[in-house]
Amino acid sequence: MEKILDRFLRYVAVDTQSNEESESQPSTAKQLNLLRMLCAELNAMGVEATLDEFGYVMGSIPSNVEAKVPAIGFIAHVDTAPDASGADIKPQIVENYDGGEIALAGVPGLALKPSEFPEMLHYVGQTLITTDGTTLLGADDKAGVAEIMDAVQYIVAHPEFKHGPIKIGFTPDEEIGRGVVKFDVPRFGADYAYTMDGGEIGELEFENFNAASAKIHIQGRNVHPGYAKGKMKNALHVGQELCALLPVDQRPEYTEGYEGFFHLIAFNGSVEEADIAYIIRDHDRAKFEAKKKLMADCVDFINTKYGEGTAVLNLRDQYYNMREQVEPHYFVVEKAVKAMEMAGFPAKIQPIRGGTDGANLSFKGLPCPNIFAGGLNFHGKMEFVPLESMEAAAKVILNIVKLFAE
Repeated sequence: MEKILDRFLRYVAVDTQSNEESESQPSTAKQLNLLRMLCAELNAMGVEATLDEFGYVMGSIPSNVEAKVPAIGFIAHVDTAPDASGADIKPQIVENYDGGEIALAGVPGLALKPSEFPEMLHYVGQTLITTDGTTLLGADDKAGVAEIMDAVQYIVAHPEFKHGPIKIGFTPDEEIGRGVVKFDVPRFGADYAYTMDGGEIGELEFENFNAASAKIHIQGRNVHPGYAKGKMKNALHVGQELCALLPVDQRPEYTEGYEGFFHLIAFNGSVEEADIAYIIRDHDRAKFEAKKKLMADCVDFINTKYGEGTAVLNLRDQYYNMREQVEPHYFVVEKAVKAMEMAGFPAKIQPIRGGTDGANLSFKGLPCPNIFAGGLNFHGKMEFVPLESMEAAAKVILNIVKLFAE
């Protein structure tokens, strides 16, 4: 039986970064390398699994109990975020962490510091897996993938373990908001499911942001600066002015809990033209719609001031708050709470300050809360995951299965 650490290290070695600019499904062909691997591993364990044309791996383990119990799904995504490189990852394994700084060997002088990330001190004495400072780690969400596969391995190796129908799903492109756009819920066959895609141990989430992306193209007019008076329209300055119209206190660095934000993620261009990209988030649907309207009003203001067509807005909804879909089936949350208590720690129910495949799946008719995968500092070189948290997540999966079978 493969240890969960070895499994995780195998998975993060595969570059699976998704690409928002791509129109294909999945957005990058390299994601299929890991998806094929997972499908083959499931089949090798005796689990019937397929990989379809859209990059979805679906596996099924039949019930071994006589009673009719719900089919429960467990889902994780294989792609890593475009924010940082996911290629040639060199994990560092820090055993018996002593509470001090952890040097990231790939970048001289760079370190994970408890003074900057105090949550590190929650894991003194444990084994931490970090990056070397040159890439992200990929615990989001290959920790979730490893945890599901570890639980499947246990179930297959222990026929005495009682369970109802179990469904396994691995998806591409979650990080770019397209993870389950073509996911066939009826074919998957689960009555309820859980994404293993949360953060610290104990996290349990059934509400998330409403989300939209906003891309603004600014058309300027370049004229020789010596003769520019009354003629030049500097797209960079116009873009800066548009950004300044949005409320400063609604940036991610000033918000927490249920507070939404406008997040500037890219600003590229020249005097002649510029492109700006934002993501817009809020848990409250009315406030979310108000934020989108404010963005549109800012673009209208720029066009009124500088001429129609100066700013062109492409605003697209990405996903919605799953709470309204999950709450009528709240017992699926209660099962997860009990499963964590059985594993020896309390559940921490909180809103996701982000999104998961589970949000869109819930609106497709598959109620799908989100369970911790154990990682911290996702999407960057400071990412790390405690081994013990991954082990705990695998136990929670087994406990959920056990509770539904009972």
